[in-house]
Amino acid sequence: MSNTQSKVKRTPKEYVTLFLTFFKIGAFTFGGGYAMIPLIQKEVVDNHKWVTADDILEVIAIAESTPGPIAVNAATFVGYKFGGFWGAFCATLGVVMPSFMVIALLSSVISHFQDYKVVQYAFYGIRAGVLALIVKAMINMYRKCPKSPVAYFIFAFSFVMVALLNMKVIYVLIACALIGLAASFVVKRREAKK
Repeated sequence: MSNTQSKVKRTPKEYVTLFLTFFKIGAFTFGGGYAMIPLIQKEVVDNHKWVTADDILEVIAIAESTPGPIAVNAATFVGYKFGGFWGAFCATLGVVMPSFMVIALLSSVISHFQDYKVVQYAFYGIRAGVLALIVKAMINMYRKCPKSPVAYFIFAFSFVMVALLNMKVIYVLIACALIGLAASFVVKRREAKK
């Protein structure tokens, strides 16, 4: 990924657009970071072209590999790429503000409404919608990932380790990174011998 965009001087209006875009992402996406990925991709790649379609995979990989919520990390990364420190600040503030405002509001009234059937059914519907968004994000990422025997092995390995053997995700990510590095090293050595 090139770093040329973050060196471009941005106007206050562009920072406001960045803030409002991530505010919208934070306000209208339920279910956490993975559910936000399709909307982040649509906004930052398709609508605003702040990063490329190839870059979004790297953004998600970096956001997932660093501490903190994936949506906040992705917003910070995209914002920094777009406009340096102030871009990262505006994007991060934008994506967390809706949640902060809703939690502040709901924390004072949720105990009064949580037993109502209407509220429970609404949350069931939201959960189903979130599952669909996560599946869509998975399909989009699969389409953009390189297809190779190594990639399929890494997919199967990480699924078995996390889903079936309950291994900690950080160890699986480190192992996947090492497998990817080893595979690329082998490929480069083979190319060098030709």
